[in-house]
Amino acid sequence: MTIKPAIAYLVLLITIICACKPTDEKPYTPTPYAIETPNYFPTLTNIPPDNPMTEEGVALGRKLFYDSRLCGRQDASGITDCASCHHQENGFESGHGNMGTHHVMLPLVNLAWNTTGLDWNGGVESLEDMVLAAVTAENEIDGDTTQIVQLLQSTDEYPDLFFKAFGSSRITFVNIGKAIAQFVRSLVSADSKFDRYLRGEEQLTQEELNGYLLFVTEEGADCFHCHGGGGNALFTTNLFYNNGLDSIFTVPQDHFSITKNPSDKGAYKAPTLRNISLTGPYMHDGRFKNLDEVIDFYSEGVCYSEQISPLMHHVMQQGVRLTDEEKTQLKAFLSTLTDENFINNPNFSEPTQ
Repeated sequence: MTIKPAIAYLVLLITIICACKPTDEKPYTPTPYAIETPNYFPTLTNIPPDNPMTEEGVALGRKLFYDSRLCGRQDASGITDCASCHHQENGFESGHGNMGTHHVMLPLVNLAWNTTGLDWNGGVESLEDMVLAAVTAENEIDGDTTQIVQLLQSTDEYPDLFFKAFGSSRITFVNIGKAIAQFVRSLVSADSKFDRYLRGEEQLTQEELNGYLLFVTEEGADCFHCHGGGGNALFTTNLFYNNGLDSIFTVPQDHFSITKNPSDKGAYKAPTLRNISLTGPYMHDGRFKNLDEVIDFYSEGVCYSEQISPLMHHVMQQGVRLTDEEKTQLKAFLSTLTDENFINNPNFSEPTQ
């Protein structure tokens, strides 16, 4: 055997051996996560093509949601993670007062079906963008994205979790946002007493039924135009309305600040009424402490302006003018929208180490 054939034979042998040697690189095999559409929900979900839901992505997002290292500071204090402001027991709302000019963002519930801009004024286009906005805002987490990535990259657990979720152990803030967005889209609330009533599993009391009738009639409380009802179980249209809170508009973060359409002055998103008994204080600025104050406002406190929504049919008499008994009935119905299983679901709580 000459030298050249011998070398060729040796190269071939090494190639065969290397091909047979087990690799240390783990396979990237994410598991699809299916969101089941509850009864009376829209059939179309808003899930970006570049961020499909996976079991691994949701699990990673859940861990990040509750991790104070999300602020990028080792000596963390104050608002350090998403759960600092979005509490499960409050329907993933804050349950406390204002933060800056506006109240904490709308409850993080059923947002997989949101097809309009996020936040009270619609200024955030997607949940992925919302994560970036919340993490970097001075009055929220106030984090530095570079420091956050470096801190998470230096941990023992996160590089492997990011590989399982996205196929790369190199952590990026884009993938941090995608993971948290996946977890938030998994937060589905659809098992309140009213849901069970619609499914024929439970009856409402006469007081609750009377409240529901007030809710869905223009002659009653006239709530359904903006908040839906039995035919729209999201209990929001996800649209923006001037509901007569004020007649003069000085706050620069209303829907007008996004659209520049003068008719949108004083307009804010109609929030979901799911778990509404738990998500106070209420309105974009948290001006009402409890549901009684909210009901009183819609009954006799509505302000007229040129920009008020045409759906506010009773504005010329300052509201729908409910009796005390009707107010009690409406509040009783709103309480049937509390989903105890949702606020106690262990799959949505802080994960154990």
